[in-house]
Amino acid sequence: MIDGVLLFDKPSGVSSTAAGLRLRRLLGVRKVGHVGSLDPLATGMLPICVGEATKLASEILEGDKVYRFQVSLGSRTSTGDVEGEITEQQRVPALDRETVHRALSAFLGDTSQIPPMYSAIKQGGVPLYRRARAGEVVARLSRSIRIESLELLSMAERQIECRVVCGKGTYVRVLAENIAKALGTVGHVTELRRESVRPFAADRLVTLQQIESTRGVGLPWVSLDEAVGHLKLVTLAPEAARRMSQGQVVEAPDALLFDLGELVRLHGPGAVFRGLGRVAAPGRVAPKRLVAEKTRE
Repeated sequence: MIDGVLLFDKPSGVSSTAAGLRLRRLLGVRKVGHVGSLDPLATGMLPICVGEATKLASEILEGDKVYRFQVSLGSRTSTGDVEGEITEQQRVPALDRETVHRALSAFLGDTSQIPPMYSAIKQGGVPLYRRARAGEVVARLSRSIRIESLELLSMAERQIECRVVCGKGTYVRVLAENIAKALGTVGHVTELRRESVRPFAADRLVTLQQIESTRGVGLPWVSLDEAVGHLKLVTLAPEAARRMSQGQVVEAPDALLFDLGELVRLHGPGAVFRGLGRVAAPGRVAPKRLVAEKTRE
């Protein structure tokens, strides 16, 4: 049984769910989950959690994402990308780099965004994309997002290419539409690539061909401990580690340095990864998500 994270370089034309199912068959494992869905159109880093790593997926999802994307100006589509039907066309004003830079700078920092109809967000238990395919349009609440950086890479008469570093929950298709609006026109995404999910480096991406040829052997797996390495570390004494495995709140002097309720990474004797805990009181930690014994070495 494999336990860890593969940084899969998802090809275009494959959904995130389909990619996960294919890797599950190739690796011969039962538990697989992906982190942060990519549109079928999109390519790039899709962290695939295998085995006990599926317990850590929600924490991996918290990292910033880096996307490179192209926006075609002058036409809006039903999906916000090239796969949809054109629903509106407008003239594209004459643009220069200074004008585009100024428009992009307005999106930096904490802002809000209305999720697109073609998304997996559920309302009334039904994914929005199913409602959209049925011709429905429903009200969506805006969500808080954060744009750390947004740079112009290139531009042509009716097209711009950008790179964005953004926080959890950002829809690049909506960002592209909003950028086009700020430039006095409409637009849609024609190319989208997720270059990385922080803190993972792009040089550890693996392709479908590599997985097919190796069945996972010798690939640059991300260990469970590394996958949540951004969390602060609490080291448990032998007896505390034993009691923690039984679901008990235990003494942990390291936790005196951390905030009440803070999520922490747990090590037992020998720096063996035990899972995740939460600071329950000064100097005391409660189990949150523990990993199975067989995965700790």
